[in-house]
Amino acid sequence: MVSLGQKQEKWWITGAMALLLLYLSPLLILGENAHIRVHDNLDSNLAWYKVLANSGELMGDVNARIPQIINGELQRNAFGTEFSLIVWLYTLFPTMTAYFLSQAITRLFAFLGMYLLLKKHFLKSKEALPIIILTSLAFSLTPFWPSGMLSTLGMPLALWAFLNIRNKVGSWKEYAALTLLPFYSSIVLGFFFFLAAMGILWVVDVVRGKGWNWSFLFSIAYMTGVYLLLDYRLVFSFLFDHEPNSRDEYFHARLDFFHSLRLGLKNYVFGHTHVLTIHTLIILPITCIAFVLVWKRHKWKEEYRFLAFFLLNIALSFWYSFWFFKGWLPLTERFHFLDTFNFARFHFLRPFLLYVLFALALKILWNEGSGWKRVIIPIAILQIIVLFLANDEIVYRKKPSVKEFYAEEQFKEIREYIGLPLEDYRVASFGIHPAISQYNGFYTLDTYNNFYPLSYKSEFRKIISKELEKSKQLKVYFDDWGGRCYLFSSELGKHYAFKKTSKKTVKHLEYNIDQFKKMGGRYIFSALPIENAQDNELILEKVFHSKTSAWKIHLYRAL
Repeated sequence: MVSLGQKQEKWWITGAMALLLLYLSPLLILGENAHIRVHDNLDSNLAWYKVLANSGELMGDVNARIPQIINGELQRNAFGTEFSLIVWLYTLFPTMTAYFLSQAITRLFAFLGMYLLLKKHFLKSKEALPIIILTSLAFSLTPFWPSGMLSTLGMPLALWAFLNIRNKVGSWKEYAALTLLPFYSSIVLGFFFFLAAMGILWVVDVVRGKGWNWSFLFSIAYMTGVYLLLDYRLVFSFLFDHEPNSRDEYFHARLDFFHSLRLGLKNYVFGHTHVLTIHTLIILPITCIAFVLVWKRHKWKEEYRFLAFFLLNIALSFWYSFWFFKGWLPLTERFHFLDTFNFARFHFLRPFLLYVLFALALKILWNEGSGWKRVIIPIAILQIIVLFLANDEIVYRKKPSVKEFYAEEQFKEIREYIGLPLEDYRVASFGIHPAISQYNGFYTLDTYNNFYPLSYKSEFRKIISKELEKSKQLKVYFDDWGGRCYLFSSELGKHYAFKKTSKKTVKHLEYNIDQFKKMGGRYIFSALPIENAQDNELILEKVFHSKTSAWKIHLYRAL
């Protein structure tokens, strides 16, 4: 590793930006033919943005409803604030243009935040600049949850700002960061936990005799206030909306001690789907080697930040897993908000923490001597290569493309075949996600939302009650959570994406079609043949095929 001058640093950063653009290029080149994450993305959020944009309720008041979903009982507040930039991206641009822009914005500011944080507060030596730039690039390439935006990847930028203010070297730039980040992130998807951590840091400073540091405390309160103002819908729902909702039946404390322990170890080694870090192959062993070296050399004081982050990473993994431990039951029964709010998400701090830990570990190894110095940059580059291999276009290449998933041509044909105004009838999906129907403008009885009226959940359950009784797994899944308000089948289980190549058929379906019709249901879009359709008072109208779709849709009409 060599010391970089200002000119060389610019070239390194330019190279990093070129690699970032290369990483994003499949989205830009392939557009709708790109392959991206399905879970909590195509099956939900991307459709929600389009539904919201078309609903006429983008700026609706706190009591507004979304007419297209669950008979107009879905609250506008379930789709978040209109002050979020991501909502406007999907309102102003086609889906994949908005998706590309969102990815680019998030990854650019992830790089910038990590670069500023490491350079200012963790690796100040000019000789460490290659580590800083390569680690920042690696962090920006992590496969974050798309609709989380900067909720986790924005944390380094926020920490840079807070530490500057804490050290009394802040300026308008720090407050600009703290003001703008809430417009492209979510307090419940990351920053509630980050701000709580900053509050703990302030308390620790006070206890250690460093003074009250009012400017640091004010900055924490300031960013919290910005979030609460922007996400006023969430505040209203929490404080003033007393209508029972699906979250009221959510139950999380069900694991015994051994399974909680195993889940914590799994989370520590592999991470979590919403905050993937791809740290297992390179970062985990490198940080463990660095830990052993610090321990053997008795450099606990010199490397106290590395040790603190190392131990905190372990603690967060097991905090996540033990949030689901049965031992919480006495508290959750007494304090209902412990079930409705997911405090396990403190582990969302892990992405930025792991990459800071990685940078500190590389610096520790570099200090070990010439043998390690020669491999530091190759190790960082190897992590970047691993992240490139985790690109969505590679990981999801066997899944439907965006165009195949939403199948707009096919659903246009279905819409024209039915020939009625969309608002005059209701549909539900079987064997495919209802988000597909919603994306194509149909009014659906089913949905994927974690915040909708409990009364609706109860009414919808009557349609599928016999199928739930056949499967304990589905019964618990629906009754104790219910975010997927789907037409479940005990024969299909928790599978809802049967492609047109599937040979599966459903033979013993038992639905309450009278309840389906009572709720306004007329058609079921099924990805599979239902052999006992007549027993369920369903008639097959037509089967729709399309070369540009991943599905074969069997259109069943309720008699």
